[in-house]
Amino acid sequence: MTVAGHYPHLTFAFGLMGNIVSFMVFLSPLPTFYKVYKRKSTEGFQSIPYVVGLFSAMLWIYYALLMGNLLLLITINSVGIFIQTFYLCVYVIYAHKAARLESLKLITLFIVVGFGLIVLLTEFLSKGAKRGKIVGWICLIFSLCVFVAPLGVLRQVIKTKSVEYMPILLSLALTLSAVMWFFYGLLLGDLNIAIPNTLGFSFGVIQIILYFVYKNKKPVIDDKIIEFKEKMSEMDEPRVPGGKDQNKFNVGVARSPIAANHTIDVAA
Repeated sequence: MTVAGHYPHLTFAFGLMGNIVSFMVFLSPLPTFYKVYKRKSTEGFQSIPYVVGLFSAMLWIYYALLMGNLLLLITINSVGIFIQTFYLCVYVIYAHKAARLESLKLITLFIVVGFGLIVLLTEFLSKGAKRGKIVGWICLIFSLCVFVAPLGVLRQVIKTKSVEYMPILLSLALTLSAVMWFFYGLLLGDLNIAIPNTLGFSFGVIQIILYFVYKNKKPVIDDKIIEFKEKMSEMDEPRVPGGKDQNKFNVGVARSPIAANHTIDVAA
C-alpha cells in the first residue's frame, strides 16, 4: 500500500492508530443495543445519531474514492457503515411503530435522498479534481456540524456541576481519535481531514478538563434531573405484562472517525 505525503511511514502509523481507536469508539454503543435486544424495546432512545453516523461514513468513503490515496479512510468507514447499519437494523426491529416510521424517514432523508443527491450532482455537474474538492468541502462542513453537537453536554455539566453522564473513557477515546486523524490529514496535506479534528480535539480537551474539575463536586440537582434519574431507575424494575411503558433512555453516538465525539454524540 502506498501512502502519499512527505512522511509516508508516519502518515500510515497515524492512520492505522486512527483506525484502531475509531473502531473502539464505533463499538461503544453495543451495551445499549444489548439492552434493547434483551428488553425487546428501544424504550424511547433516538436513532438519529446512527443515521448521521452512517451518512458521515458514506460521505467519507465517497471522498476517499475520489481522491484515490486514502485507503485507511476507506477501511475504517467501511467498518463504520457495517456497524451503524447493524445498529439501525436492531433499532428498526425493536422500535415501536411510530419510532420505526420516524427512523425510516430519517434513513430515507439522509441516506437515499441526501447522499444520493450529493453523488448525482457532483458526478454530473463537476469533473476531475473539482469534484473531489466539492465533496471534501461537504465532508468538512458536515464534520464541523457534528463536532459542535457536544456543546449541549458541556453546558449541562457546567450547569449541574455533575459529570455523571459524560463518561471519561469515551471522552479520552474520542480526543485520541481526533488527534490521530488530525495528524493523518496534516501529513497527507489534506485539510478537509485535518481541520474538523482540530475542533474535535479542542472539545475533547475541554470535556476532560471539565471532568476533573467537577468529578468531586456536589452536583446541583434540579427537578428535571431528579425526574430523569427516577426514569432511569424505573428501567431496572420488573415490567407488568401489558403495562404501558413510560421508560426512556438516551445513548451517545459514535461518530465517524473524522468526526468523532459524543452526544453523544465521527468519518475519518
